[in-house]
Amino acid sequence: MFGVNGNPVIFAGNSHPELVQKICDYLQQDIGKIEVFKFSNDNTFVRILENVRQKDVFILQSTVEPVNDHIMEMLIMIDAAKRASAGRITAVIPFYSYARTDKKDQPRVPITGRLIADLLETAGAERVVMVDLHAGQVQGFFQVPVDELTAMPRLVEYFQNLNLTDPVVVATDIGISKKARDFADAINAPLAIVEKRRLGNEDRVESLNVIGEVGDRPVILFDDEISTGGTVISAVEAITKKGATDVYLAATHGVLPGEASDRITRIPHIKELVITDTVPLPSYKVNSKIKVISIAPLLGEAIRRIHEGRSVGELFTIK
Repeated sequence: MFGVNGNPVIFAGNSHPELVQKICDYLQQDIGKIEVFKFSNDNTFVRILENVRQKDVFILQSTVEPVNDHIMEMLIMIDAAKRASAGRITAVIPFYSYARTDKKDQPRVPITGRLIADLLETAGAERVVMVDLHAGQVQGFFQVPVDELTAMPRLVEYFQNLNLTDPVVVATDIGISKKARDFADAINAPLAIVEKRRLGNEDRVESLNVIGEVGDRPVILFDDEISTGGTVISAVEAITKKGATDVYLAATHGVLPGEASDRITRIPHIKELVITDTVPLPSYKVNSKIKVISIAPLLGEAIRRIHEGRSVGELFTIK
């Protein structure tokens, strides 16, 4: 029994029902009953099909393609729960896509990460759970409590079990170097960094230099998110020119739009692409080089601890 009001109530939007089912399997409970669909006029409709009065409600939605539709679904689900007198509403967002727009880095551009935070709070979210934000400062955009979970312990466990000989962890850029350092320390490996320059707003990247030694060693190329693959492909070219042997890619979020998964995994030097299931990966994008690690136990345990008023920070420990 969870807390004074029984089990938490867990509702799923349409972005990633498979992950929500795994989370509920971990918690040994059913998914909450809810309708979420579009009318013929493209308006989103939500109806909660069970009593949530004074219940602890968790609404799970990854902001994946179509991003804006899924954000709107989440906002309407939160509003429906608020109007149904839910006791507390927590938005669980495994992948927060607008975390990249965290500042004004060009004239006359928005800070969309902040805008989405404001919309979630206005809709009625009283707590937010996310996984490995691209920009950690997004937590500060919210006035409500935020728990940023990390998939790093799951990735560390996977690579420890691979038993690679004398690997080097390589950060895809300086921005991810702190997390890459923590990952390298956890698997007892040195760190190198790829210096890069992004070309405009077109997802094109030019890698400039490799800081550190990677020659004649297997490399774990580390990032928080892999999207079109421009960054990692450029980084692979840079480190293989420096003599790296096998290359393993490790990231929490595998967005992989279009043909990105095939474009990345057909590079001969890449042995594996290791990602988690924060973003759903259609079966047609899966191949023998892609390994997907589920974070359902992490999210399930976080939901359990939040519901019971226990520490979530203990989940961050890397063994």
